[in-house]
This record gives sequence, structure tokens and C-alpha cells, in this order.
Amino acid sequence: MNTISALQQLPAQAKSQVTSGEATADFGQMLQDAIKQVNNNQVASEQMTNKLVTGEVQDVHEVMLAAQKASLSLNLTVEVRNKVIESYQEIMRMQM
Repeated sequence: MNTISALQQLPAQAKSQVTSGEATADFGQMLQDAIKQVNNNQVASEQMTNKLVTGEVQDVHEVMLAAQKASLSLNLTVEVRNKVIESYQEIMRMQM
């Protein structure tokens, strides 16, 4: 939900003039935040799985939801990385 609200605010932010240094810093921070969130999802999934194994959690649904959330976020991150690499390679193939 936070991602959707952040995306909805982009048009308002785009109207103001942003320097390339600020845009780079904003993009870098956004990327770091996204990777931290993926890591947090992975850690939460591992913790829920350990709690299920030790009997602390009885609801298998919660564990499976945490595992799926972690899996989907990791898959999305890998696909974004692949697209970035593909774009970089395409730019490097361009003739000047």
C-alpha cells in the first residue's frame, strides 16, 4: 500500500525542477529502501518458519503468506535487476 501511495505522489513531485544529483540520490535511496524491504520480508519468513517448526505458531496460513510475500518480492527484485542489466547492455551496444 505504501508503494501505491508513493507512486501516486510522483506526478506532484515531477512538476518541481529536480537536478540530476537530486534525482540520482532519490533513486538510490528508493533502491536501498526496496532492497531493505525485500531483506525484511526474507527475515520475517525465516522467523515465521522457525516459529512454526518449534510450535510457537499454529497458523500455517500466516507462515505460508510470509513465505509467499518473501518469494514474490525476491522474484520481483531479480526481474528488475535483469531489466536494468538488459537496458545497460542495450545502451552499451548503441553506436555513437
